[in-house]
Amino acid sequence: MLIFSHVNMKIKFQINQLKEVSVNVKEKIKTNIVLISGEMGVGKTTLIKEVLLSMKVIENVSSPTFSIINEYITGQNKIVYHMDLYRIKNISEIEGIGLFEYLESGNLCIIEWGDMIEKLIDSKYDKFIISKQNEYRIIEKIK
Repeated sequence: MLIFSHVNMKIKFQINQLKEVSVNVKEKIKTNIVLISGEMGVGKTTLIKEVLLSMKVIENVSSPTFSIINEYITGQNKIVYHMDLYRIKNISEIEGIGLFEYLESGNLCIIEWGDMIEKLIDSKYDKFIISKQNEYRIIEKIK
């Protein structure tokens, strides 16, 4: 059962409905910087995989927890960066990996655990929060 609220985009769903939900999320992305927040194990990476599949990414999409940044090419030959900042402990590490150059590249950057850099982003961005409620997930676009 998908439950939609169209005010800010809020969807209540079960994990087996993620493919449908990812299409809605993709349609709500209006900038090239996307922050995905939520507690550990809520489905951030799984959601991003589905969004990338809907963009016709051919490569195997995997979590960038250890690499921090994975680069993908869409079916339209566009570059998408999938970043996972979970292991980043301080801002100097972010500067060391060239994060801001990626953000300024004009390519789509989807960032897990992006809360730590939210105040440092000068340009517009989209932000989604995923939470658990019993056997359901709720995804909400808040910015």
